[in-house]
Amino acid sequence: MNKEAFRNAVQYDVIEEFESRPSVVAYMARAFLPSPGLREGSAFPRIVERWQKLRIDTHHLQSFISMTGLPAGTRISLLHSPAASLLYPHVFGFPLQMALLTHRAFPLPIWGVLQIRNHMLLYRPYSEHEVLSLDTRVAGQRILAKGIEMDLHSTLSALGERVWEGLTTFYYRGYHGPEQTVSPLAKPLSGEWPETSRWRMPDRVGWRFAGLTGDYNGIHWQNWYARLLGFKASLNHPQLVIGQCLARLSMPASSCQRLDVWLKGPVYYDTDVRLRAFTQLGNHWFDLSMDEMKLPSIVGRWSAASPGSWLIDEKDVPLPLEEPA
Repeated sequence: MNKEAFRNAVQYDVIEEFESRPSVVAYMARAFLPSPGLREGSAFPRIVERWQKLRIDTHHLQSFISMTGLPAGTRISLLHSPAASLLYPHVFGFPLQMALLTHRAFPLPIWGVLQIRNHMLLYRPYSEHEVLSLDTRVAGQRILAKGIEMDLHSTLSALGERVWEGLTTFYYRGYHGPEQTVSPLAKPLSGEWPETSRWRMPDRVGWRFAGLTGDYNGIHWQNWYARLLGFKASLNHPQLVIGQCLARLSMPASSCQRLDVWLKGPVYYDTDVRLRAFTQLGNHWFDLSMDEMKLPSIVGRWSAASPGSWLIDEKDVPLPLEEPA
């Protein structure tokens, strides 16, 4: 049985379908309701959020390109730039992840959850003129020494053809049972790479970028709330920072591309940052640090992807990074 047939055969606990962008008001209201809790040894429920007949809003897309500085495509399609079409589904599709994380059947509260890894695989550039569909579902989970992490797997399709795939890993603090095997994607490469760019992060754009992602978490626009969670101040949305990094890197020479990002720490507003990068064997490795910090806040790898690549196997186990041919 191939991967698609295997997943189609899986019985899900909850399937929620949308024909328009999920309502921010609805899922933020659900976020304030009590969560049922996750018992030790239990699995996250198999929830699927599905957005059918999806059409990209051109104004939304232009705002994303403007805020990140990513190159646009052509007059025919702004998304014919692989750099923009690689990251953009994670941005416009994030309301599906928010709807899932605040679903009444989801056991843990969204408050305090941390996004720690993003993996994206672009099969081909797509157009804002295509009719698309996006699915987001609970995939794997792993118990760590001081918490539990959970993967959300997303697929973007055009007329049944998969054009993009994403895997987002979230982390919840607390004891959930004996420690399990870590994900093969957990540890990024690090090194003393040459500095390639410097710039200053914009000030107080959290509310504006939240309008693109649907993520109105207080850590992105309220200093007092961010401090309650241990941060110095409110911080940028990760996807804004990632987009600004990609805009300053050379693009892999392929329309099929992969991006792997490890979110190691915050990037505060109105802060000077430095980007370090190097290229080897078709991989573009990079990290971004605030000037006041020695350790990077973001580490990433941007590379050409092999045809037939996948992010996870039939059993929802993340596949280790492969070297491009």
